[in-house]
Amino acid sequence: MSETGHPLPPFAALRAFHAAAGAGRLKDAAKTLGITESAVSHQIRNLENFVGVALFERQGRQLGLTPSGERYFAALDPAILQIREATAALMGPADRVRVTLTLPPSLAILWMIPNLGAFEAACPGIDLQLVTTARLCDMRREQIDLAIRHGHGAWSGLESRFLAAERAFPVCRPGYLDAALLADPDAALANSRLIVNSVHPDEWTEWAKAHGLKPPSMAGGLSLTALEHVLEAAESGLGLAIGRRPAVDARLQAGNLIAPFGTAETTGAGYYLCWPADVQPTAAARRVMRSLESLAEDKEGGI
Repeated sequence: MSETGHPLPPFAALRAFHAAAGAGRLKDAAKTLGITESAVSHQIRNLENFVGVALFERQGRQLGLTPSGERYFAALDPAILQIREATAALMGPADRVRVTLTLPPSLAILWMIPNLGAFEAACPGIDLQLVTTARLCDMRREQIDLAIRHGHGAWSGLESRFLAAERAFPVCRPGYLDAALLADPDAALANSRLIVNSVHPDEWTEWAKAHGLKPPSMAGGLSLTALEHVLEAAESGLGLAIGRRPAVDARLQAGNLIAPFGTAETTGAGYYLCWPADVQPTAAARRVMRSLESLAEDKEGGI
């Protein structure tokens, strides 16, 4: 059967364009494709000559898409994904499948890594690649399958699914507070050194107000820049800290920290599983999502 309409460009040229547009650099595209940078550049020139349109703006070692290139990549990317998935379905499952997950460093250190054993038992055959960063990654361009993001569930260009509510409450080392202070939160705040996470500088004031207590003085407090440092300081007996679930769960379960005034308070924010709105998650990514949701479930009905 003869083809009608415009002829299709060579597939090697399409693959080179797709890899370069996704990576933003010839070097990275060449590594992905297993060919040289000059071969990638040659294929891109062939494609630009074929369509008669400039697809890239070259800026030294970086490649920027022209408006035409952006439109072409947006249309081509889901088609390449469909070809890849159709081929995988035809060939049958591979021994191992990689799924890339980006998440905040604190959540990775304090929750994801301690739960990796349980995850691997639930998802045999899946290699979970963690990209730990506080930066909001461009998931499509960086070819990331899933993200766990903290917020209220709305991000431009992404679909999201609720994973866990964030709960924030005081924690301390067992024995740090005597019986009298355990029974009197107001006195506990006034007579303890308070550890504050500089990412949430008002966390003690917010917690006190939510419980009808006088906002505590932060004079002599200890300010740290990451949740894992805050919890380590509290575990070392340096003061009272605000723990945040699910990140604090492992220390609570191990008995290294206690929550002297309860764990019920939600912050209004939460953690969400996210993926690009115009990309259907793969079967492996969907398995990862189900496993993470199972890990996030709490026996008391919250996180």
